[in-house]
Order: sequence, then C-alpha cells, then structure tokens
Amino acid sequence: DEFSMWVRLRAVINNHFRILVPRSVVSLLLTGSFCAPLREMATLETLHFDNSVLRTLPVDKEDNNYVRTVQGACYSRVQPTPVLNPRVVGYSQEALQLLDLPVSEVQREHFAEYFAGNKILPGSEPAAHCYCGHQFGNFAGQLGDGCALYLGEVVNKAGERWELQLKGAGKTPYSRQADGRKVLRSSIREFLCSEAMHHLGIPTTRAGTCVTSDTPVARDIFYNGNVIYEKATVISRIAPTFLRFGSFEIFKTRDPQTGRSGPSVGRMDIFNQLLDFTISSFFPEIQGEDRLARCAAFFKEVCLRTGRLVAMWQCVGFCHGVLNTDNMSIIGVTIDYGPFGFMDQYDPNHICNGSDDGGRYSYNNQPAICRWNLKKLAEAISPSLPSEAVVAGLKAYEEEFQKVYLDKMRSKLGLVAKQVDDDIDLVKSFLDTMHKTGCDFTNGFLCLSQLQISESLKTNGCMESVLESLLEQCASPQEMARGLKSTMPESQLETLTQLMHQSPEILLQLGITPDLITAERAKRDASLKLKNMTTGEKQLSDGQLWRSWLEAYQARLLLEVEGVPSHDDLVKINSEREMNMRASNPRFVLRNHIAQRAIELAEKGDFSEVTRVQNMLQKPYSLPDTDASLAEDDQSLIRRYYEKPPQWAVGLCVT
Repeated sequence: DEFSMWVRLRAVINNHFRILVPRSVVSLLLTGSFCAPLREMATLETLHFDNSVLRTLPVDKEDNNYVRTVQGACYSRVQPTPVLNPRVVGYSQEALQLLDLPVSEVQREHFAEYFAGNKILPGSEPAAHCYCGHQFGNFAGQLGDGCALYLGEVVNKAGERWELQLKGAGKTPYSRQADGRKVLRSSIREFLCSEAMHHLGIPTTRAGTCVTSDTPVARDIFYNGNVIYEKATVISRIAPTFLRFGSFEIFKTRDPQTGRSGPSVGRMDIFNQLLDFTISSFFPEIQGEDRLARCAAFFKEVCLRTGRLVAMWQCVGFCHGVLNTDNMSIIGVTIDYGPFGFMDQYDPNHICNGSDDGGRYSYNNQPAICRWNLKKLAEAISPSLPSEAVVAGLKAYEEEFQKVYLDKMRSKLGLVAKQVDDDIDLVKSFLDTMHKTGCDFTNGFLCLSQLQISESLKTNGCMESVLESLLEQCASPQEMARGLKSTMPESQLETLTQLMHQSPEILLQLGITPDLITAERAKRDASLKLKNMTTGEKQLSDGQLWRSWLEAYQARLLLEVEGVPSHDDLVKINSEREMNMRASNPRFVLRNHIAQRAIELAEKGDFSEVTRVQNMLQKPYSLPDTDASLAEDDQSLIRRYYEKPPQWAVGLCVT
C-alpha cells in the first residue's frame, strides 16, 4: 500500500544520502503533495507488521519446539503457550502508542488473549532468538530466548520500526531446564521499571502490558526446596531491537576455561549477515564499502552508547544486577530487568542481586564490567574488527562515561554556570560523606536545592536548614548496621582473606576481587563499631561530616556567581540553578519496598497499586506541592513513595 511504499522509500533515501529526510519530502515524491500519508490508529487485527529480521537472518529449519542446540540459525520459530483466564494487570498508554494502538483497544474483550499469547496477532511471526553469553565472567555457551518471544516488527504511522516481544509466554528451544514462564512479582517489577527508566530519561526497552493468569507455575523462591505455586504472567516488551552483545557470540570458538563454544562456530556467512543487518538497520549513518572501517565505526558507536548508558545508571543509583554479555543491548538501551535495584542508602559496594555472592555486579563495578563486556563483544566481532579499533573504542567508552557522568553530577549539584577541574573531587567527597553517614542517595541530592546564594555572596540563612534536611536522610546506627550486613560468613571471609594474600589468582578464578574482600572486611569492622554507637553520637558525627562538606560546597557555589553584576542576575542564576537541579534529581524512583507493596496487593487480585505506582513514576521529577494531580491525595500517603524506606525494607534485595 501507499504507506508501505512511503516507509521503504524514506528508508532508502535516508540510508543512501546519510540524512534524515522529512516525511513530507518523501510524500511529495510519492503523491505530489506536501503531506505525509495519513493512517488511522491501528487495531489488534491491523498492526502494520514488517518482519525484516526473519526475512534477512537465517531461521532454524526445525519447527518442532523442544530444547536443543540450534546450529546455523539466529532465530527459531515457536508458538506461545496459552494460559488460563488471562487478565490485564497494567498497561502503558505511551508504550502502546509506539505501535499505534489506542487505549480503546485495551478495553476490547480479547486484548488480554492477544497479549498473553493465547491468540496470535495477524501479521506476527513468533520466534525465539539464539544467542550466547558470558555469565558472571564465564562463557556459558548457547543461551537464547528461554522465555521471550519475538512477535515481529511494527512500523507505526511515523515510520518508526519497533520490535514487539512477549516475555513469559512459554517454552522455546532455548529454555533449557526452565518452563519459559515468568510470575507476577518479576513481571510487575519489569513492567514498572521499564516505564520508570524511560521517564527518568534513560534509554530502555519499553513495557506495553502486563497480563497475568490462573496458570500455576512452580517456584522455589528461596532455593531451599520449599516450592510454591504462583501465577504465570506475561509482559509485552517494545524496543527498536533486542539484539545484544551475546547475539554475536554464537560464532565463538571453544572457550579455554569452560570448554564451550558457540552453536554456529565457523559460520562466517551468518556472521557477515548478522553484522551487516545490525549496522544497516540500527546504525544507518555508518556507510562505505570497507568492511573493516564500517565495523570499527560500529564498535566505537556501541562503546559510546554504552558509556552514556552506564553513566546515567550511576547518576540515579540504578544497579542492573546481572550484567552478563547476553543482557547488554547492542544499541545501548537498558534490557532484561531481573534482580535490579535503586539504592536507598548510598553504598558504593551495593549489591542488588542476592545471588551475586562475589559482588561482580555491584554498583561501583558497573562501569568496569560494561567495559569488560565490550571487550568480549570486540572478541566476538574480531574477524571484521582491527585491533587498533578495539583500543580506540574502549578509550572512547571511558571518555564518554567520564564526560556524561561528570556533566550529570554537576547538574545534580547545581553547578551550571562554570566548570571547574576540582568538581569531580567535590562529587567524590559528597558521595563519600553520604556513605559514611548512610544518607539516602535519591533524597540526599534533593536536599541541596534548598541552598540559595545571597547578594553578600554567602549562602547564609539556609545552610542550617539544608544540614537538618541531610541529617534526616541519614541512617540510624541500627539501620546502618543492617545495611552493612556482610554477604559472606565470618569463616568464609577469613579464608578468602588468606587466599587474597597467598594465592590471589585463585580468587580471580572464583570471580572474587581483592577489592571485594577489602570492602567486606570494612563492612564487618564498621558494623562492629556501630553496635556500640548511640543515636546521639552518630547524629553528632554525621553533623560534623556534613558541615565540613557543605562549607566546601558553599565555596564552590560562590564561584558560580563570581563577577555577577546585579541583583537581577543573581536571582536568575539562583532560579536556573534550582530548576536545573529539580530536572536532574528525581523524587520518585522504583524503590524495592514500593514495588513489593504493589506486588503483594496484586497477588491478592488488587492491581490498583500497580497503576498508582506507575502514575508516580511517570512524573519522577515532580514535587508534591507543585503537582496538581498529587495535591488532591493525602500528603502522608504521597510521602510513602519518596521517603526513606521503612526499617523492615532496609537491606531488601532480590535474587
């Protein structure tokens, strides 16, 4: 039809001339008039699928759905497994609009059937993606979409292409010993966090729907042999692509440590197909006939996008939890939300994943781990990637991470008028003071926006108020001790300490670094000290630490107004600073205890809290006293969503 022709012509022109041609210009070529072809919003039956992945990349010849090693293919066709009595838990109107689906479609009788996988959307071609991965530092061989299904690619009326997936829709050839299902608690967490990250301004996959059912799923949630039955739940995920670093590891030769290899080792024909498809589809600005040059440009761009992404994570206190190579997006978006977490108390060694015994994926380790994963990607595409391009790409990653991180931290601290070399030291000392006092990461930054610079070039009049606010966000001795609980028993810690001194290479083979051992010992020592500290003693110590930092902060703020000629200019700088800080420091993030409350109510059949939390997360930077929609609610109820977590939730983590 005309719309399909318009989309294809626009893509050809964009790719050929390396510019983004306006829709109106392409429309003129087709119709002779300056108006983009109009198309109505879609229905469930008329989604505009154009499944380029399955047309371009090799598909498994075996159609039967059983667990196997899939050789010579990037995808396997497989149908979703139906569930009993599907019903909608929540949906994102914004995400569904990417597919041109209006809210009215959600209200239709069979909507839940389609988005649970019971009915197949016309034009979709369900398939599971084959990929490999390094998990916790070791090559695991074939992994693949064990519970996710590619449905197809929807081209919307704006000409945008979005891949649509179902997660939790049943077994695939890549399910291994699992059942291909997800349960209500994990699905609600991914649904809420996908949309939360989007509204924080962080690149992410989107979640269109969350649909639960009466199909029972057996889970041993504490890994202690006590199996419980939960409800099978399916979410729909939306992204330009779900290709990942591990997509290119299916060609890996035998790994010397694990003895595993990729299922398509030696298939350079498929490797070239996958690489060419990825670059032309998602990096169209990279042109030229020289394969090595194109691959070098591709790797550098992946490094830049990844550097920006992890810098954004660090600046909001987000921990992914499972940064394996198979969970790293090739286009630099956050994917695969599992045991993630937003920090409450700031702890550079925070581990959000209760299964991460070695702390490999701790908050502080995320930048280094992403660099390590990029090196593994470089190895995977080495047949087309010159060695000097690897060095250049990794350098670009480090530089981009540092630049984005410092720029965003400056904004969070309200340092917008000038850039000073020592700003990074001010950031580090702020985080160090947060750590020593057990200050809440999200709320600690918010306290600083109260500080105003007066005409006398001082911040007097509000310093004590800011100090009081910061102290309210600090943990009590008991809370800090609970948060400092070591992840390993004392006997194990002592054994590993001996290994650190005598045979550090054995530690590295176990995936444990000397830094982790040092951090665990520091936790233990700090916990013992806190046991003998009173609340009053800690408050006095915290006050001294914060006062010292605030004095350094005040001196830096005065540089912002150095040479300001008039009162009006000072007022303007104060106003811009406050606005910038409010736009850089979220009030609402998806804290674990907030998600847990929504999950517990949903498990009883009440989905209202999921919607309420979702609405909060859609306006993360809003203030309760300025948001008209929130002002109608009881203020004590609203505070629950942004205050420090209650005592029972301190140290809460997910496996």
